[in-house]
Amino acid sequence: MKIAIAQLNPTIGDICGNSNLILEAAKKAEVEGANLLLTPELSLIGYPPRDLLINPSFIADAGAQLLQLAQALPPELAVIVGTALPNANAVKLGGKSLFNSAVLLQNGAVKQVFHKRLLPTYDVFDEDRYFEPGENSNYFSIGELKIGVTICEDLWNNEEFWGKRSYAGDPVSDLAKLGVDLVLNLSASPYSAGKRGVRSAMLQHSVIRCGIPIIYANQVGGNDDIIFDGSSFAVNRKGDLIQVLASFETDLAVLEYDAAKQDLVGSGGIGQDARSTTDLSFHPAEGDAEIWAALVLGVRDYVRKCGFSKVVLGLSGGIDSALVVAIASCAIGPENVLGVLMPSPYSSDHSVNDALELARNLGVAIELLPIGDLMKTYDRTLADLFVNTTFGIAEENIQSRIRGNLLMAISNKFGHLLLSTGNKSEMAVGYCTLYGDMNGGLAVIADVPKTRVYSLCRWLNSGGSVGAMPPWPPLEKEIIPVNIITKAPSAELKPGQIDQDSLPDYDVLDDILQRLIEHHESAQQIIAAGHDEAVVKRVVKLVRQAEFKRRQAAPGLKISDRAFGTGWRMPIAKSSFY
Repeated sequence: MKIAIAQLNPTIGDICGNSNLILEAAKKAEVEGANLLLTPELSLIGYPPRDLLINPSFIADAGAQLLQLAQALPPELAVIVGTALPNANAVKLGGKSLFNSAVLLQNGAVKQVFHKRLLPTYDVFDEDRYFEPGENSNYFSIGELKIGVTICEDLWNNEEFWGKRSYAGDPVSDLAKLGVDLVLNLSASPYSAGKRGVRSAMLQHSVIRCGIPIIYANQVGGNDDIIFDGSSFAVNRKGDLIQVLASFETDLAVLEYDAAKQDLVGSGGIGQDARSTTDLSFHPAEGDAEIWAALVLGVRDYVRKCGFSKVVLGLSGGIDSALVVAIASCAIGPENVLGVLMPSPYSSDHSVNDALELARNLGVAIELLPIGDLMKTYDRTLADLFVNTTFGIAEENIQSRIRGNLLMAISNKFGHLLLSTGNKSEMAVGYCTLYGDMNGGLAVIADVPKTRVYSLCRWLNSGGSVGAMPPWPPLEKEIIPVNIITKAPSAELKPGQIDQDSLPDYDVLDDILQRLIEHHESAQQIIAAGHDEAVVKRVVKLVRQAEFKRRQAAPGLKISDRAFGTGWRMPIAKSSFY
């Protein structure tokens, strides 16, 4: 029997469009002789639909489209589609009004329904807000083959692998008791650096433990702040990866279940990942290439799915805006990117020249809007009120807010999406200006620490992106001017200013922040690890104080396990102890 994996990029709420993606994949699978097609979690409505699920008409429309899709699909092809289904017993027995479901469609009708049992509530997930958990695991049959169905988190309760049990139930073990021959999984597992390898290791362990091969179909694409990497795969009974689909792009592949061997065997198929069959693995890649691909996909899909065609951003001659304009140029093409230089009297000549060189290297359009006269107007307006005070943070922030206003004016006038350029290190400690450099509709590198920003730019200049960026011809020199990488980082809001006037060295700061934010270490634990006590206490205080800024920030693309976004739910008004 041939089984196709459709790695789709749905748009949340585009029920008709998503249905067409499934239908198109089904037609390709039929041409390849597939008997069964597997699609990702909630493939019909997109993941995560969040409060769209509260709208009764949304659920009704999804139900109607599901039936239309069933009739449009190739009749002999069995197709597993993810959608939300009403819980008929909710009013009478209580519970949530919906299930997160997988539906088996064949011969123009709904043949069988399966409900997700394990509903995650950590990080970006809040599924028990909407869904009732399924009560049991089940399978369907094609001939003599028993095929168990699971949905995303249902596979993530392997107590032996994680060293702990997160849920009372274990759907994989329950399917093993039912004697299934194969397990399918519809997934929408968000990306974070290194997660692809963790997923495959976990499922390989599960296969070895239960002796049942698994096919895993993951969603791909960017939805708001969350990026889905795809990276779907199949694991045979021995625990070997026998099929790996592309990462960060749509894909479709076909493999076989050999009844005589009672196991899966890879068989190539459409769009198979370019890796050879001897290299079907996810390398331990918390590296620049992986993060670059994720950010490019996140920008491309945010722009497209929000209905924009062009973006605008401020270019300062600094490394953060350099990285963001490079990502944007790769994501949507340099012809769709506008960079704006807004030098003040404190801006150095080399910063302006660096920004101009960068724009030439990328081929992006550039506008030069000096802000010196605007600064003087502010000074005159505030002169009486600010009399007998010294130049300080208020005046520095005015410069940033002037730039933010100009960028928003351009965005409003021409309908461009404004990209903000602050990194995670700055967002963490509040080294950013509300209604200034924080302005924007998408914060591209808000989850990228400053040290990683430098690493990504060096990687880009080394030619690491060759072949990954169709809009860009190869360059004989660095894409990012070397001076941008080597000079001391500075906001240039006063004479001679550098970031380290206000912050620790970024190597030190980023290590403290990673320990504090991602590893949840206390100040005392971080000090015990070798960091200066005064520096640690100051950084911890800055992180706490900046919460009100982060609450007002643009959505930031998530690439870590702990990002300032949907999954970050810290109170603003709280004790200074935590």
